[in-house]
Amino acid sequence: MTRYLQGGDRSQVTLLPECLDDYIDEDNPVRVVDVFLDELDLTGLGFERVTPAITGRPGYHPAVLLKLYIYGYLNRIQSSRRLEREAQRNVELMWLTGRLAPDFKTIADFRHDNGVGIRNVCRRFVAMCRQLKLFSQVIVACCRRPHIDHPCQFRHEQGFSSGHTGHFESAQSASVGQYEVGGNTSGRM
Repeated sequence: MTRYLQGGDRSQVTLLPECLDDYIDEDNPVRVVDVFLDELDLTGLGFERVTPAITGRPGYHPAVLLKLYIYGYLNRIQSSRRLEREAQRNVELMWLTGRLAPDFKTIADFRHDNGVGIRNVCRRFVAMCRQLKLFSQVIVACCRRPHIDHPCQFRHEQGFSSGHTGHFESAQSASVGQYEVGGNTSGRM
């Protein structure tokens, strides 16, 4: 066994970097999500409970839950239960949420109560990404019907028209809507 790479002893106490920031690269997309969401006026976008109640147990700030939601959207994680698990074990999410790990019911309730605000934020996020040219020039369209002359099929040599971009924007809005519905109904794994 000496000719193979050896893993570390699991019972050995190690000193990991004390700062989660050491694990997140400077060009990691979660940094963009963090800066973007920290600059938003959540009350003006339609979010509830931005101002905390004076009595009762303190809750999660909507910005933390929104960061979790946007991370799930970007990484195609719809289930509230999967987001809960990822917040407990994923270093990127630990960094993004400040090591907070809300339970699945809190995540599902946030989605349910803040649908309008979430759609507004997603529109602004996509617009910002387009403005900063963070999206590549390649657009992949997935279609469930394999007809040759179906309007979803698009050849890159045809170029883009205003109709195409309008179609892609409406498809993006529909995608956010499907993600909301999927997240609300797929609380189970």
